[in-house]
Amino acid sequence: MISKTLRGSEGGRLGLIEAGAGAPLVLLHGVGMCAAAWAPQIEAFAPARHVFALDLPGHGGTDMLPGAPLLPDYVAWAAAAIRALGAGPVALAGHSMGALIALGVAVEHPDLLDRVALLNPVHRRDAKARAAVLGRARDLAAGGGDPEAPLARWFGPEDAPDIRARVGGWLRAVDPLGYARTYAAFAAGDDVYAGRLAAVRCPALVLTGAQDANSSPEMAQAIAAGLAGGRSVVVPGARHMASLTHPEAVNAELALWLGLPGDARGRGDAA
Repeated sequence: MISKTLRGSEGGRLGLIEAGAGAPLVLLHGVGMCAAAWAPQIEAFAPARHVFALDLPGHGGTDMLPGAPLLPDYVAWAAAAIRALGAGPVALAGHSMGALIALGVAVEHPDLLDRVALLNPVHRRDAKARAAVLGRARDLAAGGGDPEAPLARWFGPEDAPDIRARVGGWLRAVDPLGYARTYAAFAAGDDVYAGRLAAVRCPALVLTGAQDANSSPEMAQAIAAGLAGGRSVVVPGARHMASLTHPEAVNAELALWLGLPGDARGRGDAA
């Protein structure tokens, strides 16, 4: 597993973790996280796949996008990053904001991928949820925001405290401006590609946790129903950080999505 920084076609920095060999698997994390948030999946799939876990713009080693970027700007960035890797077509998986970006790539750049996985995605929030997420975006833009607030939404008392502490460390380490800009795009992005799901023709996994109130099972099921090759999975007992708290269940579904043999499923832990 190697952490590195590349230069894109326009000179910007791209931070990533690279591991393994074989068919390419690209991973996009959520707002406030970093490529290391995919550690259980990198460990599980590097023996069979060439894994690229990318830092989103304004996170880790990746330069932030200029101005006030919206979701399509992050989609264009992801498409350029995949091309810069020279690895396409890829299997593309994203978590939360990364899932919105991955869906956008599947809609706008279908030639770059052969399958897509959306973990804990959001989809057409109701009025109450929309008001709450837009309020959080305004707080972050004004320099506010308490890392304990997302941790309270993402974790329950049943989740391992060391995982929660690790995620809290990433939230505290992220560049505040990069976090705020990306969160604003996330807050406004739940409906951008919601009406274009039928354009996605590749195999698609849509997964969330049964206890994820903001990326709900109903959202995952609605997305999967609109995709020609969509399959929805709800992980019992999991919340928003299912890939970290329930890696065996998540990895088993990702292995099935990737078409790996049964003995490759369920590997990886939360370490």
